[in-house]
Amino acid sequence: MKKGPKHTLCRRVGKCLWGMPNCPTNSRTIKTREGGEATSSPKAYPAGQHGPNRRRGKLSTYGELLLEKQKLRRYYDLTEHQLRFIYEKSKRGAGITGEKLLQNLEMRLVTAVYRGGLAPTIFAARQAVSHRHILVDGKIIDRASYRLKPGQVISISAERSPMLASIAKGIDALTPPYFQKDAEECKVTVLHEPLPEEIQSEVVISKVVEYYAR
Repeated sequence: MKKGPKHTLCRRVGKCLWGMPNCPTNSRTIKTREGGEATSSPKAYPAGQHGPNRRRGKLSTYGELLLEKQKLRRYYDLTEHQLRFIYEKSKRGAGITGEKLLQNLEMRLVTAVYRGGLAPTIFAARQAVSHRHILVDGKIIDRASYRLKPGQVISISAERSPMLASIAKGIDALTPPYFQKDAEECKVTVLHEPLPEEIQSEVVISKVVEYYAR
């Protein structure tokens, strides 16, 4: 499933979408040839030969909508087809489409593994799921798109996956209020469906809905 380099869009918007310390948009301490240390300059500009000198022009209305859609897609590590499918599902029935879209994205198994603190990144979460390291209610689920329900328990078996369990225990991430992490047992319980105000997102979801509704 090809999605391109992880941080190209981060450089375009000027900051990391996932808050990862190794993103080019962050300054980092690097080793010099002389054995000392120096701070690298953040690459908070578009990638490419002319990136540092390229001016950030004002986006068109379509450009703004497209950018928000791309940010959402990259944050949840989705292909265009996957995001459109979830959008189409979210606009059915009663309720606000944007809110349902975010709820459906947050309740995907791969998102819960990441946001619940069982994997350090969304990419590591996807790998853990696809490699059959993740259990839901004691059963192996290897579909990243699996839609969770309140009351279900996501876990990593320390016996089957000791390295992943060790990593999960050391992750000190802020868990959303709709997930409850038991670090010692390497498990996350889904407490309830996410409320709109509980979902932390820097994406203007109304613009994503407007993009697909064109």
